[in-house]
Amino acid sequence: MSEQHFTLGQRFQRALLVFLSRLPAGLQRPMAKPPVNSAGDTMAPDVALLMKLGESGPDYSDLPPAEARATTERDLILFASRIEPCAREEEIEVSDEVQLTRYSNSTPSRGLIVFFHGGGFVIGSRASYTAPARMLARGTGADVVSVEYRLAPDAPFPAAQEDAVAAWRYVVDHAADWGVDPHRIVVAGESAGGNIAAVLCQQVRTEAVQPMLQVLIQPVTDLVEHRPSHDEFAGSPALSAKQVAWFVRNYLPEGTDPADPRVSPYRASSLAGLPPAIVNLAGFDPLHDDGLAYATALLEAGVPAQVDREPGLVHGYISYTAVSPSCRKATEQLVASVSAALDRTEHTVTKAS
Repeated sequence: MSEQHFTLGQRFQRALLVFLSRLPAGLQRPMAKPPVNSAGDTMAPDVALLMKLGESGPDYSDLPPAEARATTERDLILFASRIEPCAREEEIEVSDEVQLTRYSNSTPSRGLIVFFHGGGFVIGSRASYTAPARMLARGTGADVVSVEYRLAPDAPFPAAQEDAVAAWRYVVDHAADWGVDPHRIVVAGESAGGNIAAVLCQQVRTEAVQPMLQVLIQPVTDLVEHRPSHDEFAGSPALSAKQVAWFVRNYLPEGTDPADPRVSPYRASSLAGLPPAIVNLAGFDPLHDDGLAYATALLEAGVPAQVDREPGLVHGYISYTAVSPSCRKATEQLVASVSAALDRTEHTVTKAS
């Protein structure tokens, strides 16, 4: 969906949000006083203003899933930065269930990132996550393969996990054709996509080719334990407790055990032997404590895990890069963190050879 397809009202909304987000912080604070969380972090003023404006909007969890998907798809594209296309952008059909978009800047030796979009397993798409996928490709030099997996409730658990494995095996089989070393494949995902990436690493743990790194961005890791951040940010306009319950209700068929590691990767009997991780958290996210718990469990299992925390931001910040300079900067820092990890592994491989 390109900008010319927006209505005049939608274009005005975007322009207004961009204008307000770029006001000096001293002008933003009186319009929306930035809250302080229990850790003592203050929300970024531009994000606080964006959240206040979002409080009065409609709640997609009041809609049937198909309508919610259409509404949020428009908003995600509306709020995303316009990133220049990569040198090559290729649509790939793995099967009727799984489609991919490959973003390439013709530097495949850097590696490849398999990316799973967010959206609570119910909403979101490759299209609405074009901006972060392009930012990853352009900022790391690696190819990025963005995965379109089936969504609930039409295709509930474990459809997304099955599609992730199919996408992984396709990419491993075709990496060499793209000039990529299959041993230099990263898996990454945001929110529900972070869950999918974490579960995928567990599912392929015994295979000959495994991910070299997992990048878990504000991931869903545990649907069993209720942690403090769930209550502290239950009313967040970015992700409320009501919306979380709606996602879970649509995603898990009745009778599904939430402790199944394919639902809650934190509940796996062992995390030993998994790929090194970058776990990215936001200070005002109800999923903050879940992500931190998973990073801690990885470390306790002997898996290297780097925790990158954005103290002043909210859930899903990588989708607000056009209407929040703070979110744009944090997304660029996330990309730089992934690029640095690729640099380190590249140096290690060169040194060992």
